[in-house]
Amino acid sequence: MIDGPYFVMTLLGVLGCGLVAGVFCGFSTFVMRALAQLPPAQGVAAMQAINVAAVRPPFMFVFVGTAVLCAVLAVVTFVVWPGGATVELLLGSALYLFGSFGVTIAANVPRNEALMKLDPGTPEATALWPTYVREWTMWNHIRTITSAAAAVAYALALT
Repeated sequence: MIDGPYFVMTLLGVLGCGLVAGVFCGFSTFVMRALAQLPPAQGVAAMQAINVAAVRPPFMFVFVGTAVLCAVLAVVTFVVWPGGATVELLLGSALYLFGSFGVTIAANVPRNEALMKLDPGTPEATALWPTYVREWTMWNHIRTITSAAAAVAYALALT
Protein backbone atom coordinates (compact mmCIF):
# COMPACT_ATOMS: atom_id res chain seq x y z
CA MET A 1 0.00 0.00 0.00
CA ILE A 2 1.25 3.45 -0.90
CA ASP A 3 1.43 5.81 2.08
CA GLY A 4 2.81 9.12 3.28
CA PRO A 5 3.89 11.77 0.78
CA TYR A 6 3.88 9.21 -2.04
CA PHE A 7 0.16 8.61 -1.38
CA VAL A 8 -0.52 12.37 -1.50
CA MET A 9 1.43 12.73 -4.75
CA THR A 10 -0.47 9.86 -6.33
CA LEU A 11 -3.79 11.26 -5.15
CA LEU A 12 -2.86 14.64 -6.65
CA GLY A 13 -2.00 12.77 -9.85
CA VAL A 14 -5.51 11.30 -9.93
CA LEU A 15 -6.99 14.75 -9.37
CA GLY A 16 -4.78 16.58 -11.89
CA CYS A 17 -5.19 14.02 -14.66
CA GLY A 18 -8.92 13.88 -14.00
CA LEU A 19 -9.32 17.65 -14.14
CA VAL A 20 -7.39 17.88 -17.40
CA ALA A 21 -9.40 14.99 -18.85
CA GLY A 22 -12.58 16.86 -17.95
CA VAL A 23 -11.47 20.05 -19.69
CA PHE A 24 -10.45 18.13 -22.79
CA CYS A 25 -13.67 16.11 -22.72
CA GLY A 26 -15.70 19.31 -22.71
CA PHE A 27 -13.86 20.49 -25.80
CA SER A 28 -14.28 17.17 -27.59
CA THR A 29 -17.96 16.74 -26.79
CA PHE A 30 -19.44 20.21 -27.20
CA VAL A 31 -17.07 23.19 -27.52
CA MET A 32 -15.50 22.19 -30.84
CA ARG A 33 -18.86 21.01 -32.19
CA ALA A 34 -20.37 24.39 -31.38
CA LEU A 35 -17.44 26.30 -32.89
CA ALA A 36 -17.64 24.18 -36.07
CA GLN A 37 -21.27 25.23 -36.52
CA LEU A 38 -20.35 28.92 -36.58
CA PRO A 39 -19.42 30.70 -39.79
CA PRO A 40 -15.66 30.14 -40.29
CA ALA A 41 -14.65 33.71 -39.46
CA GLN A 42 -16.54 33.55 -36.16
CA GLY A 43 -15.24 30.06 -35.34
CA VAL A 44 -11.64 31.08 -36.04
CA ALA A 45 -11.98 34.26 -33.96
CA ALA A 46 -13.55 32.34 -31.06
CA MET A 47 -10.87 29.65 -31.12
CA GLN A 48 -8.14 32.28 -31.25
CA ALA A 49 -9.65 33.90 -28.15
CA ILE A 50 -9.86 30.50 -26.41
CA ASN A 51 -6.22 29.78 -27.24
CA VAL A 52 -5.16 33.06 -25.65
CA ALA A 53 -7.31 32.48 -22.57
CA ALA A 54 -6.06 28.89 -22.13
CA VAL A 55 -2.45 29.88 -21.47
CA ARG A 56 -3.34 31.76 -18.29
CA PRO A 57 -2.15 30.61 -14.86
CA PRO A 58 -5.28 28.75 -13.67
CA PHE A 59 -5.29 26.18 -16.48
CA MET A 60 -1.53 26.13 -17.02
CA PHE A 61 -0.96 25.43 -13.32
CA VAL A 62 -3.14 22.33 -13.52
CA PHE A 63 -1.94 21.19 -16.96
CA VAL A 64 1.81 21.76 -16.55
CA GLY A 65 1.76 21.08 -12.81
CA THR A 66 0.23 17.68 -13.48
CA ALA A 67 2.95 16.95 -16.06
CA VAL A 68 5.63 17.82 -13.52
CA LEU A 69 3.91 15.69 -10.89
CA CYS A 70 3.67 12.76 -13.33
CA ALA A 71 7.38 13.06 -14.13
CA VAL A 72 8.23 13.14 -10.42
CA LEU A 73 6.01 10.12 -9.78
CA ALA A 74 7.76 8.21 -12.57
CA VAL A 75 11.23 9.04 -11.23
CA VAL A 76 10.29 8.24 -7.65
CA THR A 77 8.70 4.97 -8.80
CA PHE A 78 11.94 3.95 -10.50
CA VAL A 79 13.95 4.85 -7.38
CA VAL A 80 11.62 3.51 -4.67
CA TRP A 81 9.83 0.69 -6.57
CA PRO A 82 6.72 0.70 -4.37
CA GLY A 83 5.24 -2.74 -3.90
CA GLY A 84 2.61 -3.83 -6.36
CA ALA A 85 1.76 -0.37 -7.70
CA THR A 86 4.79 0.08 -9.94
CA VAL A 87 3.03 -0.80 -13.20
CA GLU A 88 0.05 1.47 -12.49
CA LEU A 89 2.24 4.40 -11.49
CA LEU A 90 4.51 4.12 -14.51
CA LEU A 91 1.55 3.58 -16.83
CA GLY A 92 -0.26 6.63 -15.43
CA SER A 93 2.84 8.77 -15.84
CA ALA A 94 3.47 7.59 -19.40
CA LEU A 95 -0.15 8.07 -20.45
CA TYR A 96 -0.26 11.64 -19.23
CA LEU A 97 3.24 12.69 -20.23
CA PHE A 98 3.08 11.24 -23.75
CA GLY A 99 -0.63 11.03 -24.50
CA SER A 100 -1.74 14.32 -23.02
CA PHE A 101 1.20 16.66 -22.55
CA GLY A 102 3.23 15.30 -25.46
CA VAL A 103 0.29 15.30 -27.89
CA THR A 104 -0.50 18.86 -26.87
CA ILE A 105 3.02 19.99 -27.74
CA ALA A 106 3.35 17.90 -30.91
CA ALA A 107 -0.14 18.18 -32.39
CA ASN A 108 -2.48 20.75 -30.83
CA VAL A 109 -0.10 23.65 -30.19
CA PRO A 110 1.27 23.74 -33.76
CA ARG A 111 -2.30 23.86 -35.09
CA ASN A 112 -3.14 26.63 -32.64
CA GLU A 113 -0.07 28.61 -33.67
CA ALA A 114 -0.96 28.27 -37.37
CA LEU A 115 -4.51 29.43 -36.64
CA MET A 116 -3.27 32.42 -34.62
CA LYS A 117 -1.35 33.71 -37.66
CA LEU A 118 -4.53 34.09 -39.69
CA ASP A 119 -6.97 36.94 -39.88
CA PRO A 120 -10.37 35.32 -39.19
CA GLY A 121 -12.09 36.93 -42.20
CA THR A 122 -9.58 35.84 -44.86
CA PRO A 123 -10.06 33.10 -47.45
CA GLU A 124 -7.04 31.30 -45.92
CA ALA A 125 -8.76 31.12 -42.53
CA THR A 126 -12.00 29.96 -44.14
CA ALA A 127 -10.14 27.23 -46.04
CA LEU A 128 -8.16 26.07 -42.99
CA TRP A 129 -11.02 26.05 -40.49
CA PRO A 130 -12.71 22.69 -41.35
CA THR A 131 -9.35 20.88 -41.40
CA TYR A 132 -8.29 22.57 -38.17
CA VAL A 133 -11.49 21.55 -36.38
CA ARG A 134 -11.29 17.94 -37.60
CA GLU A 135 -7.59 17.41 -36.85
CA TRP A 136 -7.47 19.40 -33.60
CA THR A 137 -10.51 17.53 -32.28
CA MET A 138 -9.08 14.13 -33.25
CA TRP A 139 -5.89 14.87 -31.29
CA ASN A 140 -7.98 16.25 -28.44
CA HIS A 141 -9.88 12.95 -28.24
CA ILE A 142 -6.52 11.26 -27.68
CA ARG A 143 -5.62 13.77 -24.97
CA THR A 144 -8.98 13.19 -23.29
CA ILE A 145 -8.70 9.40 -23.30
CA THR A 146 -5.08 9.30 -22.15
CA SER A 147 -5.62 11.85 -19.37
CA ALA A 148 -8.62 9.89 -18.10
CA ALA A 149 -6.72 6.60 -18.39
CA ALA A 150 -3.82 8.13 -16.44
CA ALA A 151 -6.22 9.13 -13.66
CA VAL A 152 -7.59 5.58 -13.57
CA ALA A 153 -4.08 4.09 -13.48
CA TYR A 154 -3.11 6.31 -10.57
CA ALA A 155 -6.37 5.47 -8.77
CA LEU A 156 -5.65 1.77 -9.23
CA ALA A 157 -2.18 2.34 -7.74
CA LEU A 158 -3.86 3.55 -4.56
CA THR A 159 -5.91 0.37 -4.12
